Amino acid sequence: MIRFRETSQVRDFERIILPHLDAAYSLARFLVRNEQDAQDAVQEACLRAFRFYESFRGENSRAWFLKIVRNTSFTVLQRARKNEDEVVFDEELHSPESAQLDVGGQLDRDLDRQTVRAAIEELPAEFREVITLRELEDCSYKEIADIANIPVGTVMSRLARARRQLYLILSKNFPDATK
Repeated sequence: MIRFRETSQVRDFERIILPHLDAAYSLARFLVRNEQDAQDAVQEACLRAFRFYESFRGENSRAWFLKIVRNTSFTVLQRARKNEDEVVFDEELHSPESAQLDVGGQLDRDLDRQTVRAAIEELPAEFREVITLRELEDCSYKEIADIANIPVGTVMSRLARARRQLYLILSKNFPDATK
């Protein structure tokens, strides 16, 4: 009987939580700014989520898991604070494959994506977090508030400030990107 419960719990965890691994990695990647640390954070978050899965009450599984990823990422970031300036950049992250684009168009899209990602990397962690959750993971303001454990008004304020800073970074560092 105990073995059945364990198997059932594993199946439920895999079905409910694991579909959010891409979003988890994306969030961790932008928070910790390092591919290896992001992978470590997601792996540690998965272990934490599984260990505390019994406390999951069936609410929004994505928000529940991303909150664990967020907290784990900040823990990893604190551990690796001295290495925070090292940025490993992955242009393929979130790149949709499209066979219909011509080579020149694909190169332009890749350059645009790289430019925006580089600008996001320059934002402070609190702004990288909300921009990543809203713009890349399409989380609602409520989901972001739940994940970051902040009021919805703070989410809106941080998003506005993050977008403004992102615009300023792009216009300063990449003048062609804001046209």
